[in-house]
Amino acid sequence: MSIPPYSRIQKWFLKYQHFFVFAAPVLFVVGVVVGAPTEMSNPGTDYWLEYWWLFPAFLAGATIVNTVGISGSAIFVPFLIFIFPLFAQPLEPETLVKVGLISEAFGLSSSSVAFIQYGLVDRRLALTLVGGSIPFVIGGALLSFIIPEAVFHALLGIALLAAAYLLFKTNLDHSGDSDGATADGGTASAGLPNDSGKLGPAGVHTDEEGTVTRVDRDGDDYTYTRGGYLRRAANYSIGGTFQGLAGFGIGELGLISMLGTKVPVRIAIGTNHIVVALTAILASLVHVFGGGLVGGHSLSLASTPWNMVVFTVPATVTGGQIAPYVSNALSTRTIKRFVAGLFGIIAIALFLMAAGPW
Repeated sequence: MSIPPYSRIQKWFLKYQHFFVFAAPVLFVVGVVVGAPTEMSNPGTDYWLEYWWLFPAFLAGATIVNTVGISGSAIFVPFLIFIFPLFAQPLEPETLVKVGLISEAFGLSSSSVAFIQYGLVDRRLALTLVGGSIPFVIGGALLSFIIPEAVFHALLGIALLAAAYLLFKTNLDHSGDSDGATADGGTASAGLPNDSGKLGPAGVHTDEEGTVTRVDRDGDDYTYTRGGYLRRAANYSIGGTFQGLAGFGIGELGLISMLGTKVPVRIAIGTNHIVVALTAILASLVHVFGGGLVGGHSLSLASTPWNMVVFTVPATVTGGQIAPYVSNALSTRTIKRFVAGLFGIIAIALFLMAAGPW
């Protein structure tokens, strides 16, 4: 049986995905340095190297969030609010969200390709969730231009508290069955799907009753259904609004909704990367171009702090590729509890900022 050309191209792309993934930020940085409009007429080396220290900070943050499967801006935005001003000038809310979203979009796109390579992404489910989230992401992004800074900090604190609670509550272990009904990482046996366009024994099959059988690159198999669309739609609408407003939210609420509808943990995390990456790209575009549509701050391309993103983008892409290895080496439960505790502390600080001067 001959292999279709599309399958050969897909397999070739996944086999050499590291080259394409790391080529993207290189091309982005070169394009920014050569052609991006800035508020300076002729920015020199000092301008472009001013924020080099953001690389290790965003590398660590991207590795953590991609390991757990949540939005990168959940860490990036608080970092830019509290830590960044210690070494530089404070940023306006819409600017720091924009930096967080641009960086997150690259980082999650990087890790998304890695999860696709391992056969852990349900693309049909992901595209459905993204399609339903689009109007809420756009609405939240436009809202960010017109709300007062104190309200922004309060809403950000609420989102972080909700994310912390959901992370504490959710079991993100990558092994074990989901209440006995959903196999999560069993050993593949004869008769399971095997797609010639994927690496290893990976493949997927959906029967007439809607039951999905998926095999990943390592030969582990997963069985589940795509039911529960209404429950997920409610979570993704709320999460999408916060994704546009603050740069995160859809990843945390989306992950919970997928696990609640009995999608296996590793499939839920992999699929969630696609959803968060695509909505982050959409929100980034609205944050860059959409201010004038609502009578708020009209942000031109020149106002984007390009000398920041030339370091944050490569850092998040690298972190996205490191995350799968960290996930195998460390306990996801330990990372999850650390992130949830950090969210709680940051949320309290945000509430104090919203209440008035410290």
